[in-house]
Amino acid sequence: MINIVLPVDFGDKTEQLVEGAIKFAKQLGAKINLIHVAPMEIGFAIGDMGYQYFPEIEENEIREELVLLNKINQRILSQDVDCEHLLKQGVAKDIILEYADDKNADYIVMGSHGRSGIYDVFVGSLTKGITRDSKIPVLVLPIHE
Repeated sequence: MINIVLPVDFGDKTEQLVEGAIKFAKQLGAKINLIHVAPMEIGFAIGDMGYQYFPEIEENEIREELVLLNKINQRILSQDVDCEHLLKQGVAKDIILEYADDKNADYIVMGSHGRSGIYDVFVGSLTKGITRDSKIPVLVLPIHE
């Protein structure tokens, strides 16, 4: 079976990305391996006492993200595309590439918002990093307003 890794961030363009991945998976008869990578610093806040860690904030955020991930997983399954999902915390690029390797993925499907230049200098681009470092093909879907 052909395996597709689909990283999602729950941003406003996730819907478009998921639809494109479903279409691609149907064309190939592929399985989607859905992944969301939560940042390590979810439970940290800065206040009068400096950085503080609030495990309850992290737990609530992870729980909410898992609910969102489950909804996307169910939506993909409802389109007659086999799907499984994983939520992990850490450095997104590294975890996505490791997951693709673990799943023997044939493709990684990512979205591109069309940002470049100064944005990439300060924020970086996950899609750009995955495309540069991946050993397997990366399908980049244009995600527009």
